[in-house]
Amino acid sequence: MALIVLAADKGAPGVTTAATALGAVWPRPVLLAECDPAGGDLAYRLPAADGGVLNPGRGLLTLGATARRGLHPDQIHEHSQKIVGGLDVLAGLTHGEQAGGLTWLWGPLGRALAAVPHADVLADCGRLGGHPELHDLLAEAALVVLFTRASLDHVAHLRERLISMGKGPQLGVVVIADPRQYRDSIDEVRRIIAATGREVAFVGGLAHDPKGAELLRGQWGGRLDRSLLIRTARELAGRLAAHVSPPERTPEPGGRISAPGVVERSRSYGD
Repeated sequence: MALIVLAADKGAPGVTTAATALGAVWPRPVLLAECDPAGGDLAYRLPAADGGVLNPGRGLLTLGATARRGLHPDQIHEHSQKIVGGLDVLAGLTHGEQAGGLTWLWGPLGRALAAVPHADVLADCGRLGGHPELHDLLAEAALVVLFTRASLDHVAHLRERLISMGKGPQLGVVVIADPRQYRDSIDEVRRIIAATGREVAFVGGLAHDPKGAELLRGQWGGRLDRSLLIRTARELAGRLAAHVSPPERTPEPGGRISAPGVVERSRSYGD
């Protein structure tokens, strides 16, 4: 269906938390793929479907080992795992050194993810800039979403990134904003982007909600569906899904939050 890349230019504005929240409430079948060459930590953050832990050795690394003989979209499912509630996850590399032997992988991986049948793919690509080969994956995306905080240094780096990026996929920007200045922060970033003259598809927002992020990982009790993180993620997910593939009819809800850290999905892409 559609490959949507989620990334940032500087620091750690919360791309992995945002990707997980969006996957939890995505309105269609979806796969969350951890594609950060610097290494990821989804396998250590999220519980497996059986209540245990995800296997950090199964995912992008094992996919890369088999992809030397060719990579087909159907192979993606063979290396993905389910977290509690049914969200499909392709776990990433466990450390950056593993990326050294996989510099050839990112283009074929992007083409395979973009062609996964019956599901959208959210690719968490971490921080841009340190791994030029990642641009081969970005080139296959229907949409690249850059996340930023509203602070001066983050927005300055975002502005320079937007100016330096050449022609390619459509770009969107998401501001991870303090709820107390939520709309003002988004509007200010929108004005700064407009001043660059670079066209972006949209500027949206996601609440900076540390307690909601802890709930998402199941670290303490509470109603995750009432958190600002999930409430703003629902709005953003609907906007992104409609942008890459405008629905011809109202889609069925892709998932609901049933308990702290638990995602229940009506249908997963591997079913």
